[in-house]
Amino acid sequence: MQRHLISAADLTRDDAVLILDTAEEMARVADRPIKKLPTLRGRTVVNLFFEDSTRTRISFEAAEKRLSADVINFTAKGSSVSKGESLKDTAQTLEAMGVDAVVIRHGASGAPYRLATSGWIDAHVINAGDGTHQHPTQALLDAFTMRRRLVGRDAGIGRDLEGRRITIVGDVLHSRVARSNVDLLHTLGAEVTLVAPPTLVPVGVGTWPCEVSYDLDAVLPKSDAVMMLRVQRERMNAAFFPTEREYSRRYGLDGDRMARMPEHAIVMHPGPMVRGMEITAEVADSDRCTVVEQVANGVSIRMAVLYLLLGGNEPAVTHTRPPVSLHPSDERSARTLFTAEEK
Repeated sequence: MQRHLISAADLTRDDAVLILDTAEEMARVADRPIKKLPTLRGRTVVNLFFEDSTRTRISFEAAEKRLSADVINFTAKGSSVSKGESLKDTAQTLEAMGVDAVVIRHGASGAPYRLATSGWIDAHVINAGDGTHQHPTQALLDAFTMRRRLVGRDAGIGRDLEGRRITIVGDVLHSRVARSNVDLLHTLGAEVTLVAPPTLVPVGVGTWPCEVSYDLDAVLPKSDAVMMLRVQRERMNAAFFPTEREYSRRYGLDGDRMARMPEHAIVMHPGPMVRGMEITAEVADSDRCTVVEQVANGVSIRMAVLYLLLGGNEPAVTHTRPPVSLHPSDERSARTLFTAEEK
């Protein structure tokens, strides 16, 4: 693993599979009576959020606390940022406090990269979403959900998504989730197709490792997973489609369209969902929709990322005895995880 996680494009196939496999082991912690590990005891992680967030912020906080890290939550509202403090000054304040990792969400594309490479702070940086650029942990949890559903929970260990056909539908232009998923799914061997109105397709999409279609009905029968994107009105400064009704008619997913998908195919959404526009309640509440699973899997993925960046580069759990030490460099503080067979 590299020192920071800024972009899904930075991950190799082996990096991504290692994170997915580690997350599979971390997911077992949720099945235990005590959902806590001592892995990051004594480490301090700051959640630095300059944009509003529910799922991502709570997910990271849950992951950090399950790994026993000391957690500091920072929001721009009510902080010195609202008084005009710069990112540099905020970073140097955190550096003075001796933090070990910073999870940052920022409205400006490139802010996490700037924080990681500026020399302002000597801490691991994890991108929790920057503008319309990247959201790597979202792509990882999406891939994790796909692998579990399409390959199998245990059968997927060590495997990628080779040959799987993934369709991403909606507001691609403003979506960091779409960009991250295209990069990661391509790395994992999947075939990605973007479906959107022409006005919501980014300039230069021809250089992306994916196909582009404007006909949702033609793509659905060939899809193993269909990911619906939220229309991000807060980022729009023009009329990108005539009406909500027109958008829903051409690019919304309802029960009839879901019936045209293969029986094994799943429906995904990064949230929050706008029911009745990009997805109907019938689809959102169906067994084929993985939205709730994605939230749960997000905690496991973020635990895996934090562990691999801060705890070590070996798998968190092995299936042989004795189990792997989470602190191989310091046997006195070694803590171990046990497999289900050892509990």
